[in-house]
Amino acid sequence: MSKRTKSLPQQRGFVLFDVVFADGTRASNRRVPMEILGGLDGDEPARQLIAEQEAEIAQKAGRAPREIQSLTRSPIPKPVVVS
Repeated sequence: MSKRTKSLPQQRGFVLFDVVFADGTRASNRRVPMEILGGLDGDEPARQLIAEQEAEIAQKAGRAPREIQSLTRSPIPKPVVVS
């Protein structure tokens, strides 16, 4: 039986972002749909979507939402070659 290779998030229509919050905490691999990115706004729609996600998470956790300090795209993982 052959193993199914796992597709990368970029191939499934998502871009991953690393988020650093103002309090110094970090969240890796936050998923954002590719459709909302690009154009003249660049990655700004991703910042808005992640801020909305953070507000929802904070509400469920019963805490104040964290302010986003920086937002960068996560590096694309390189496939591992099995010898």
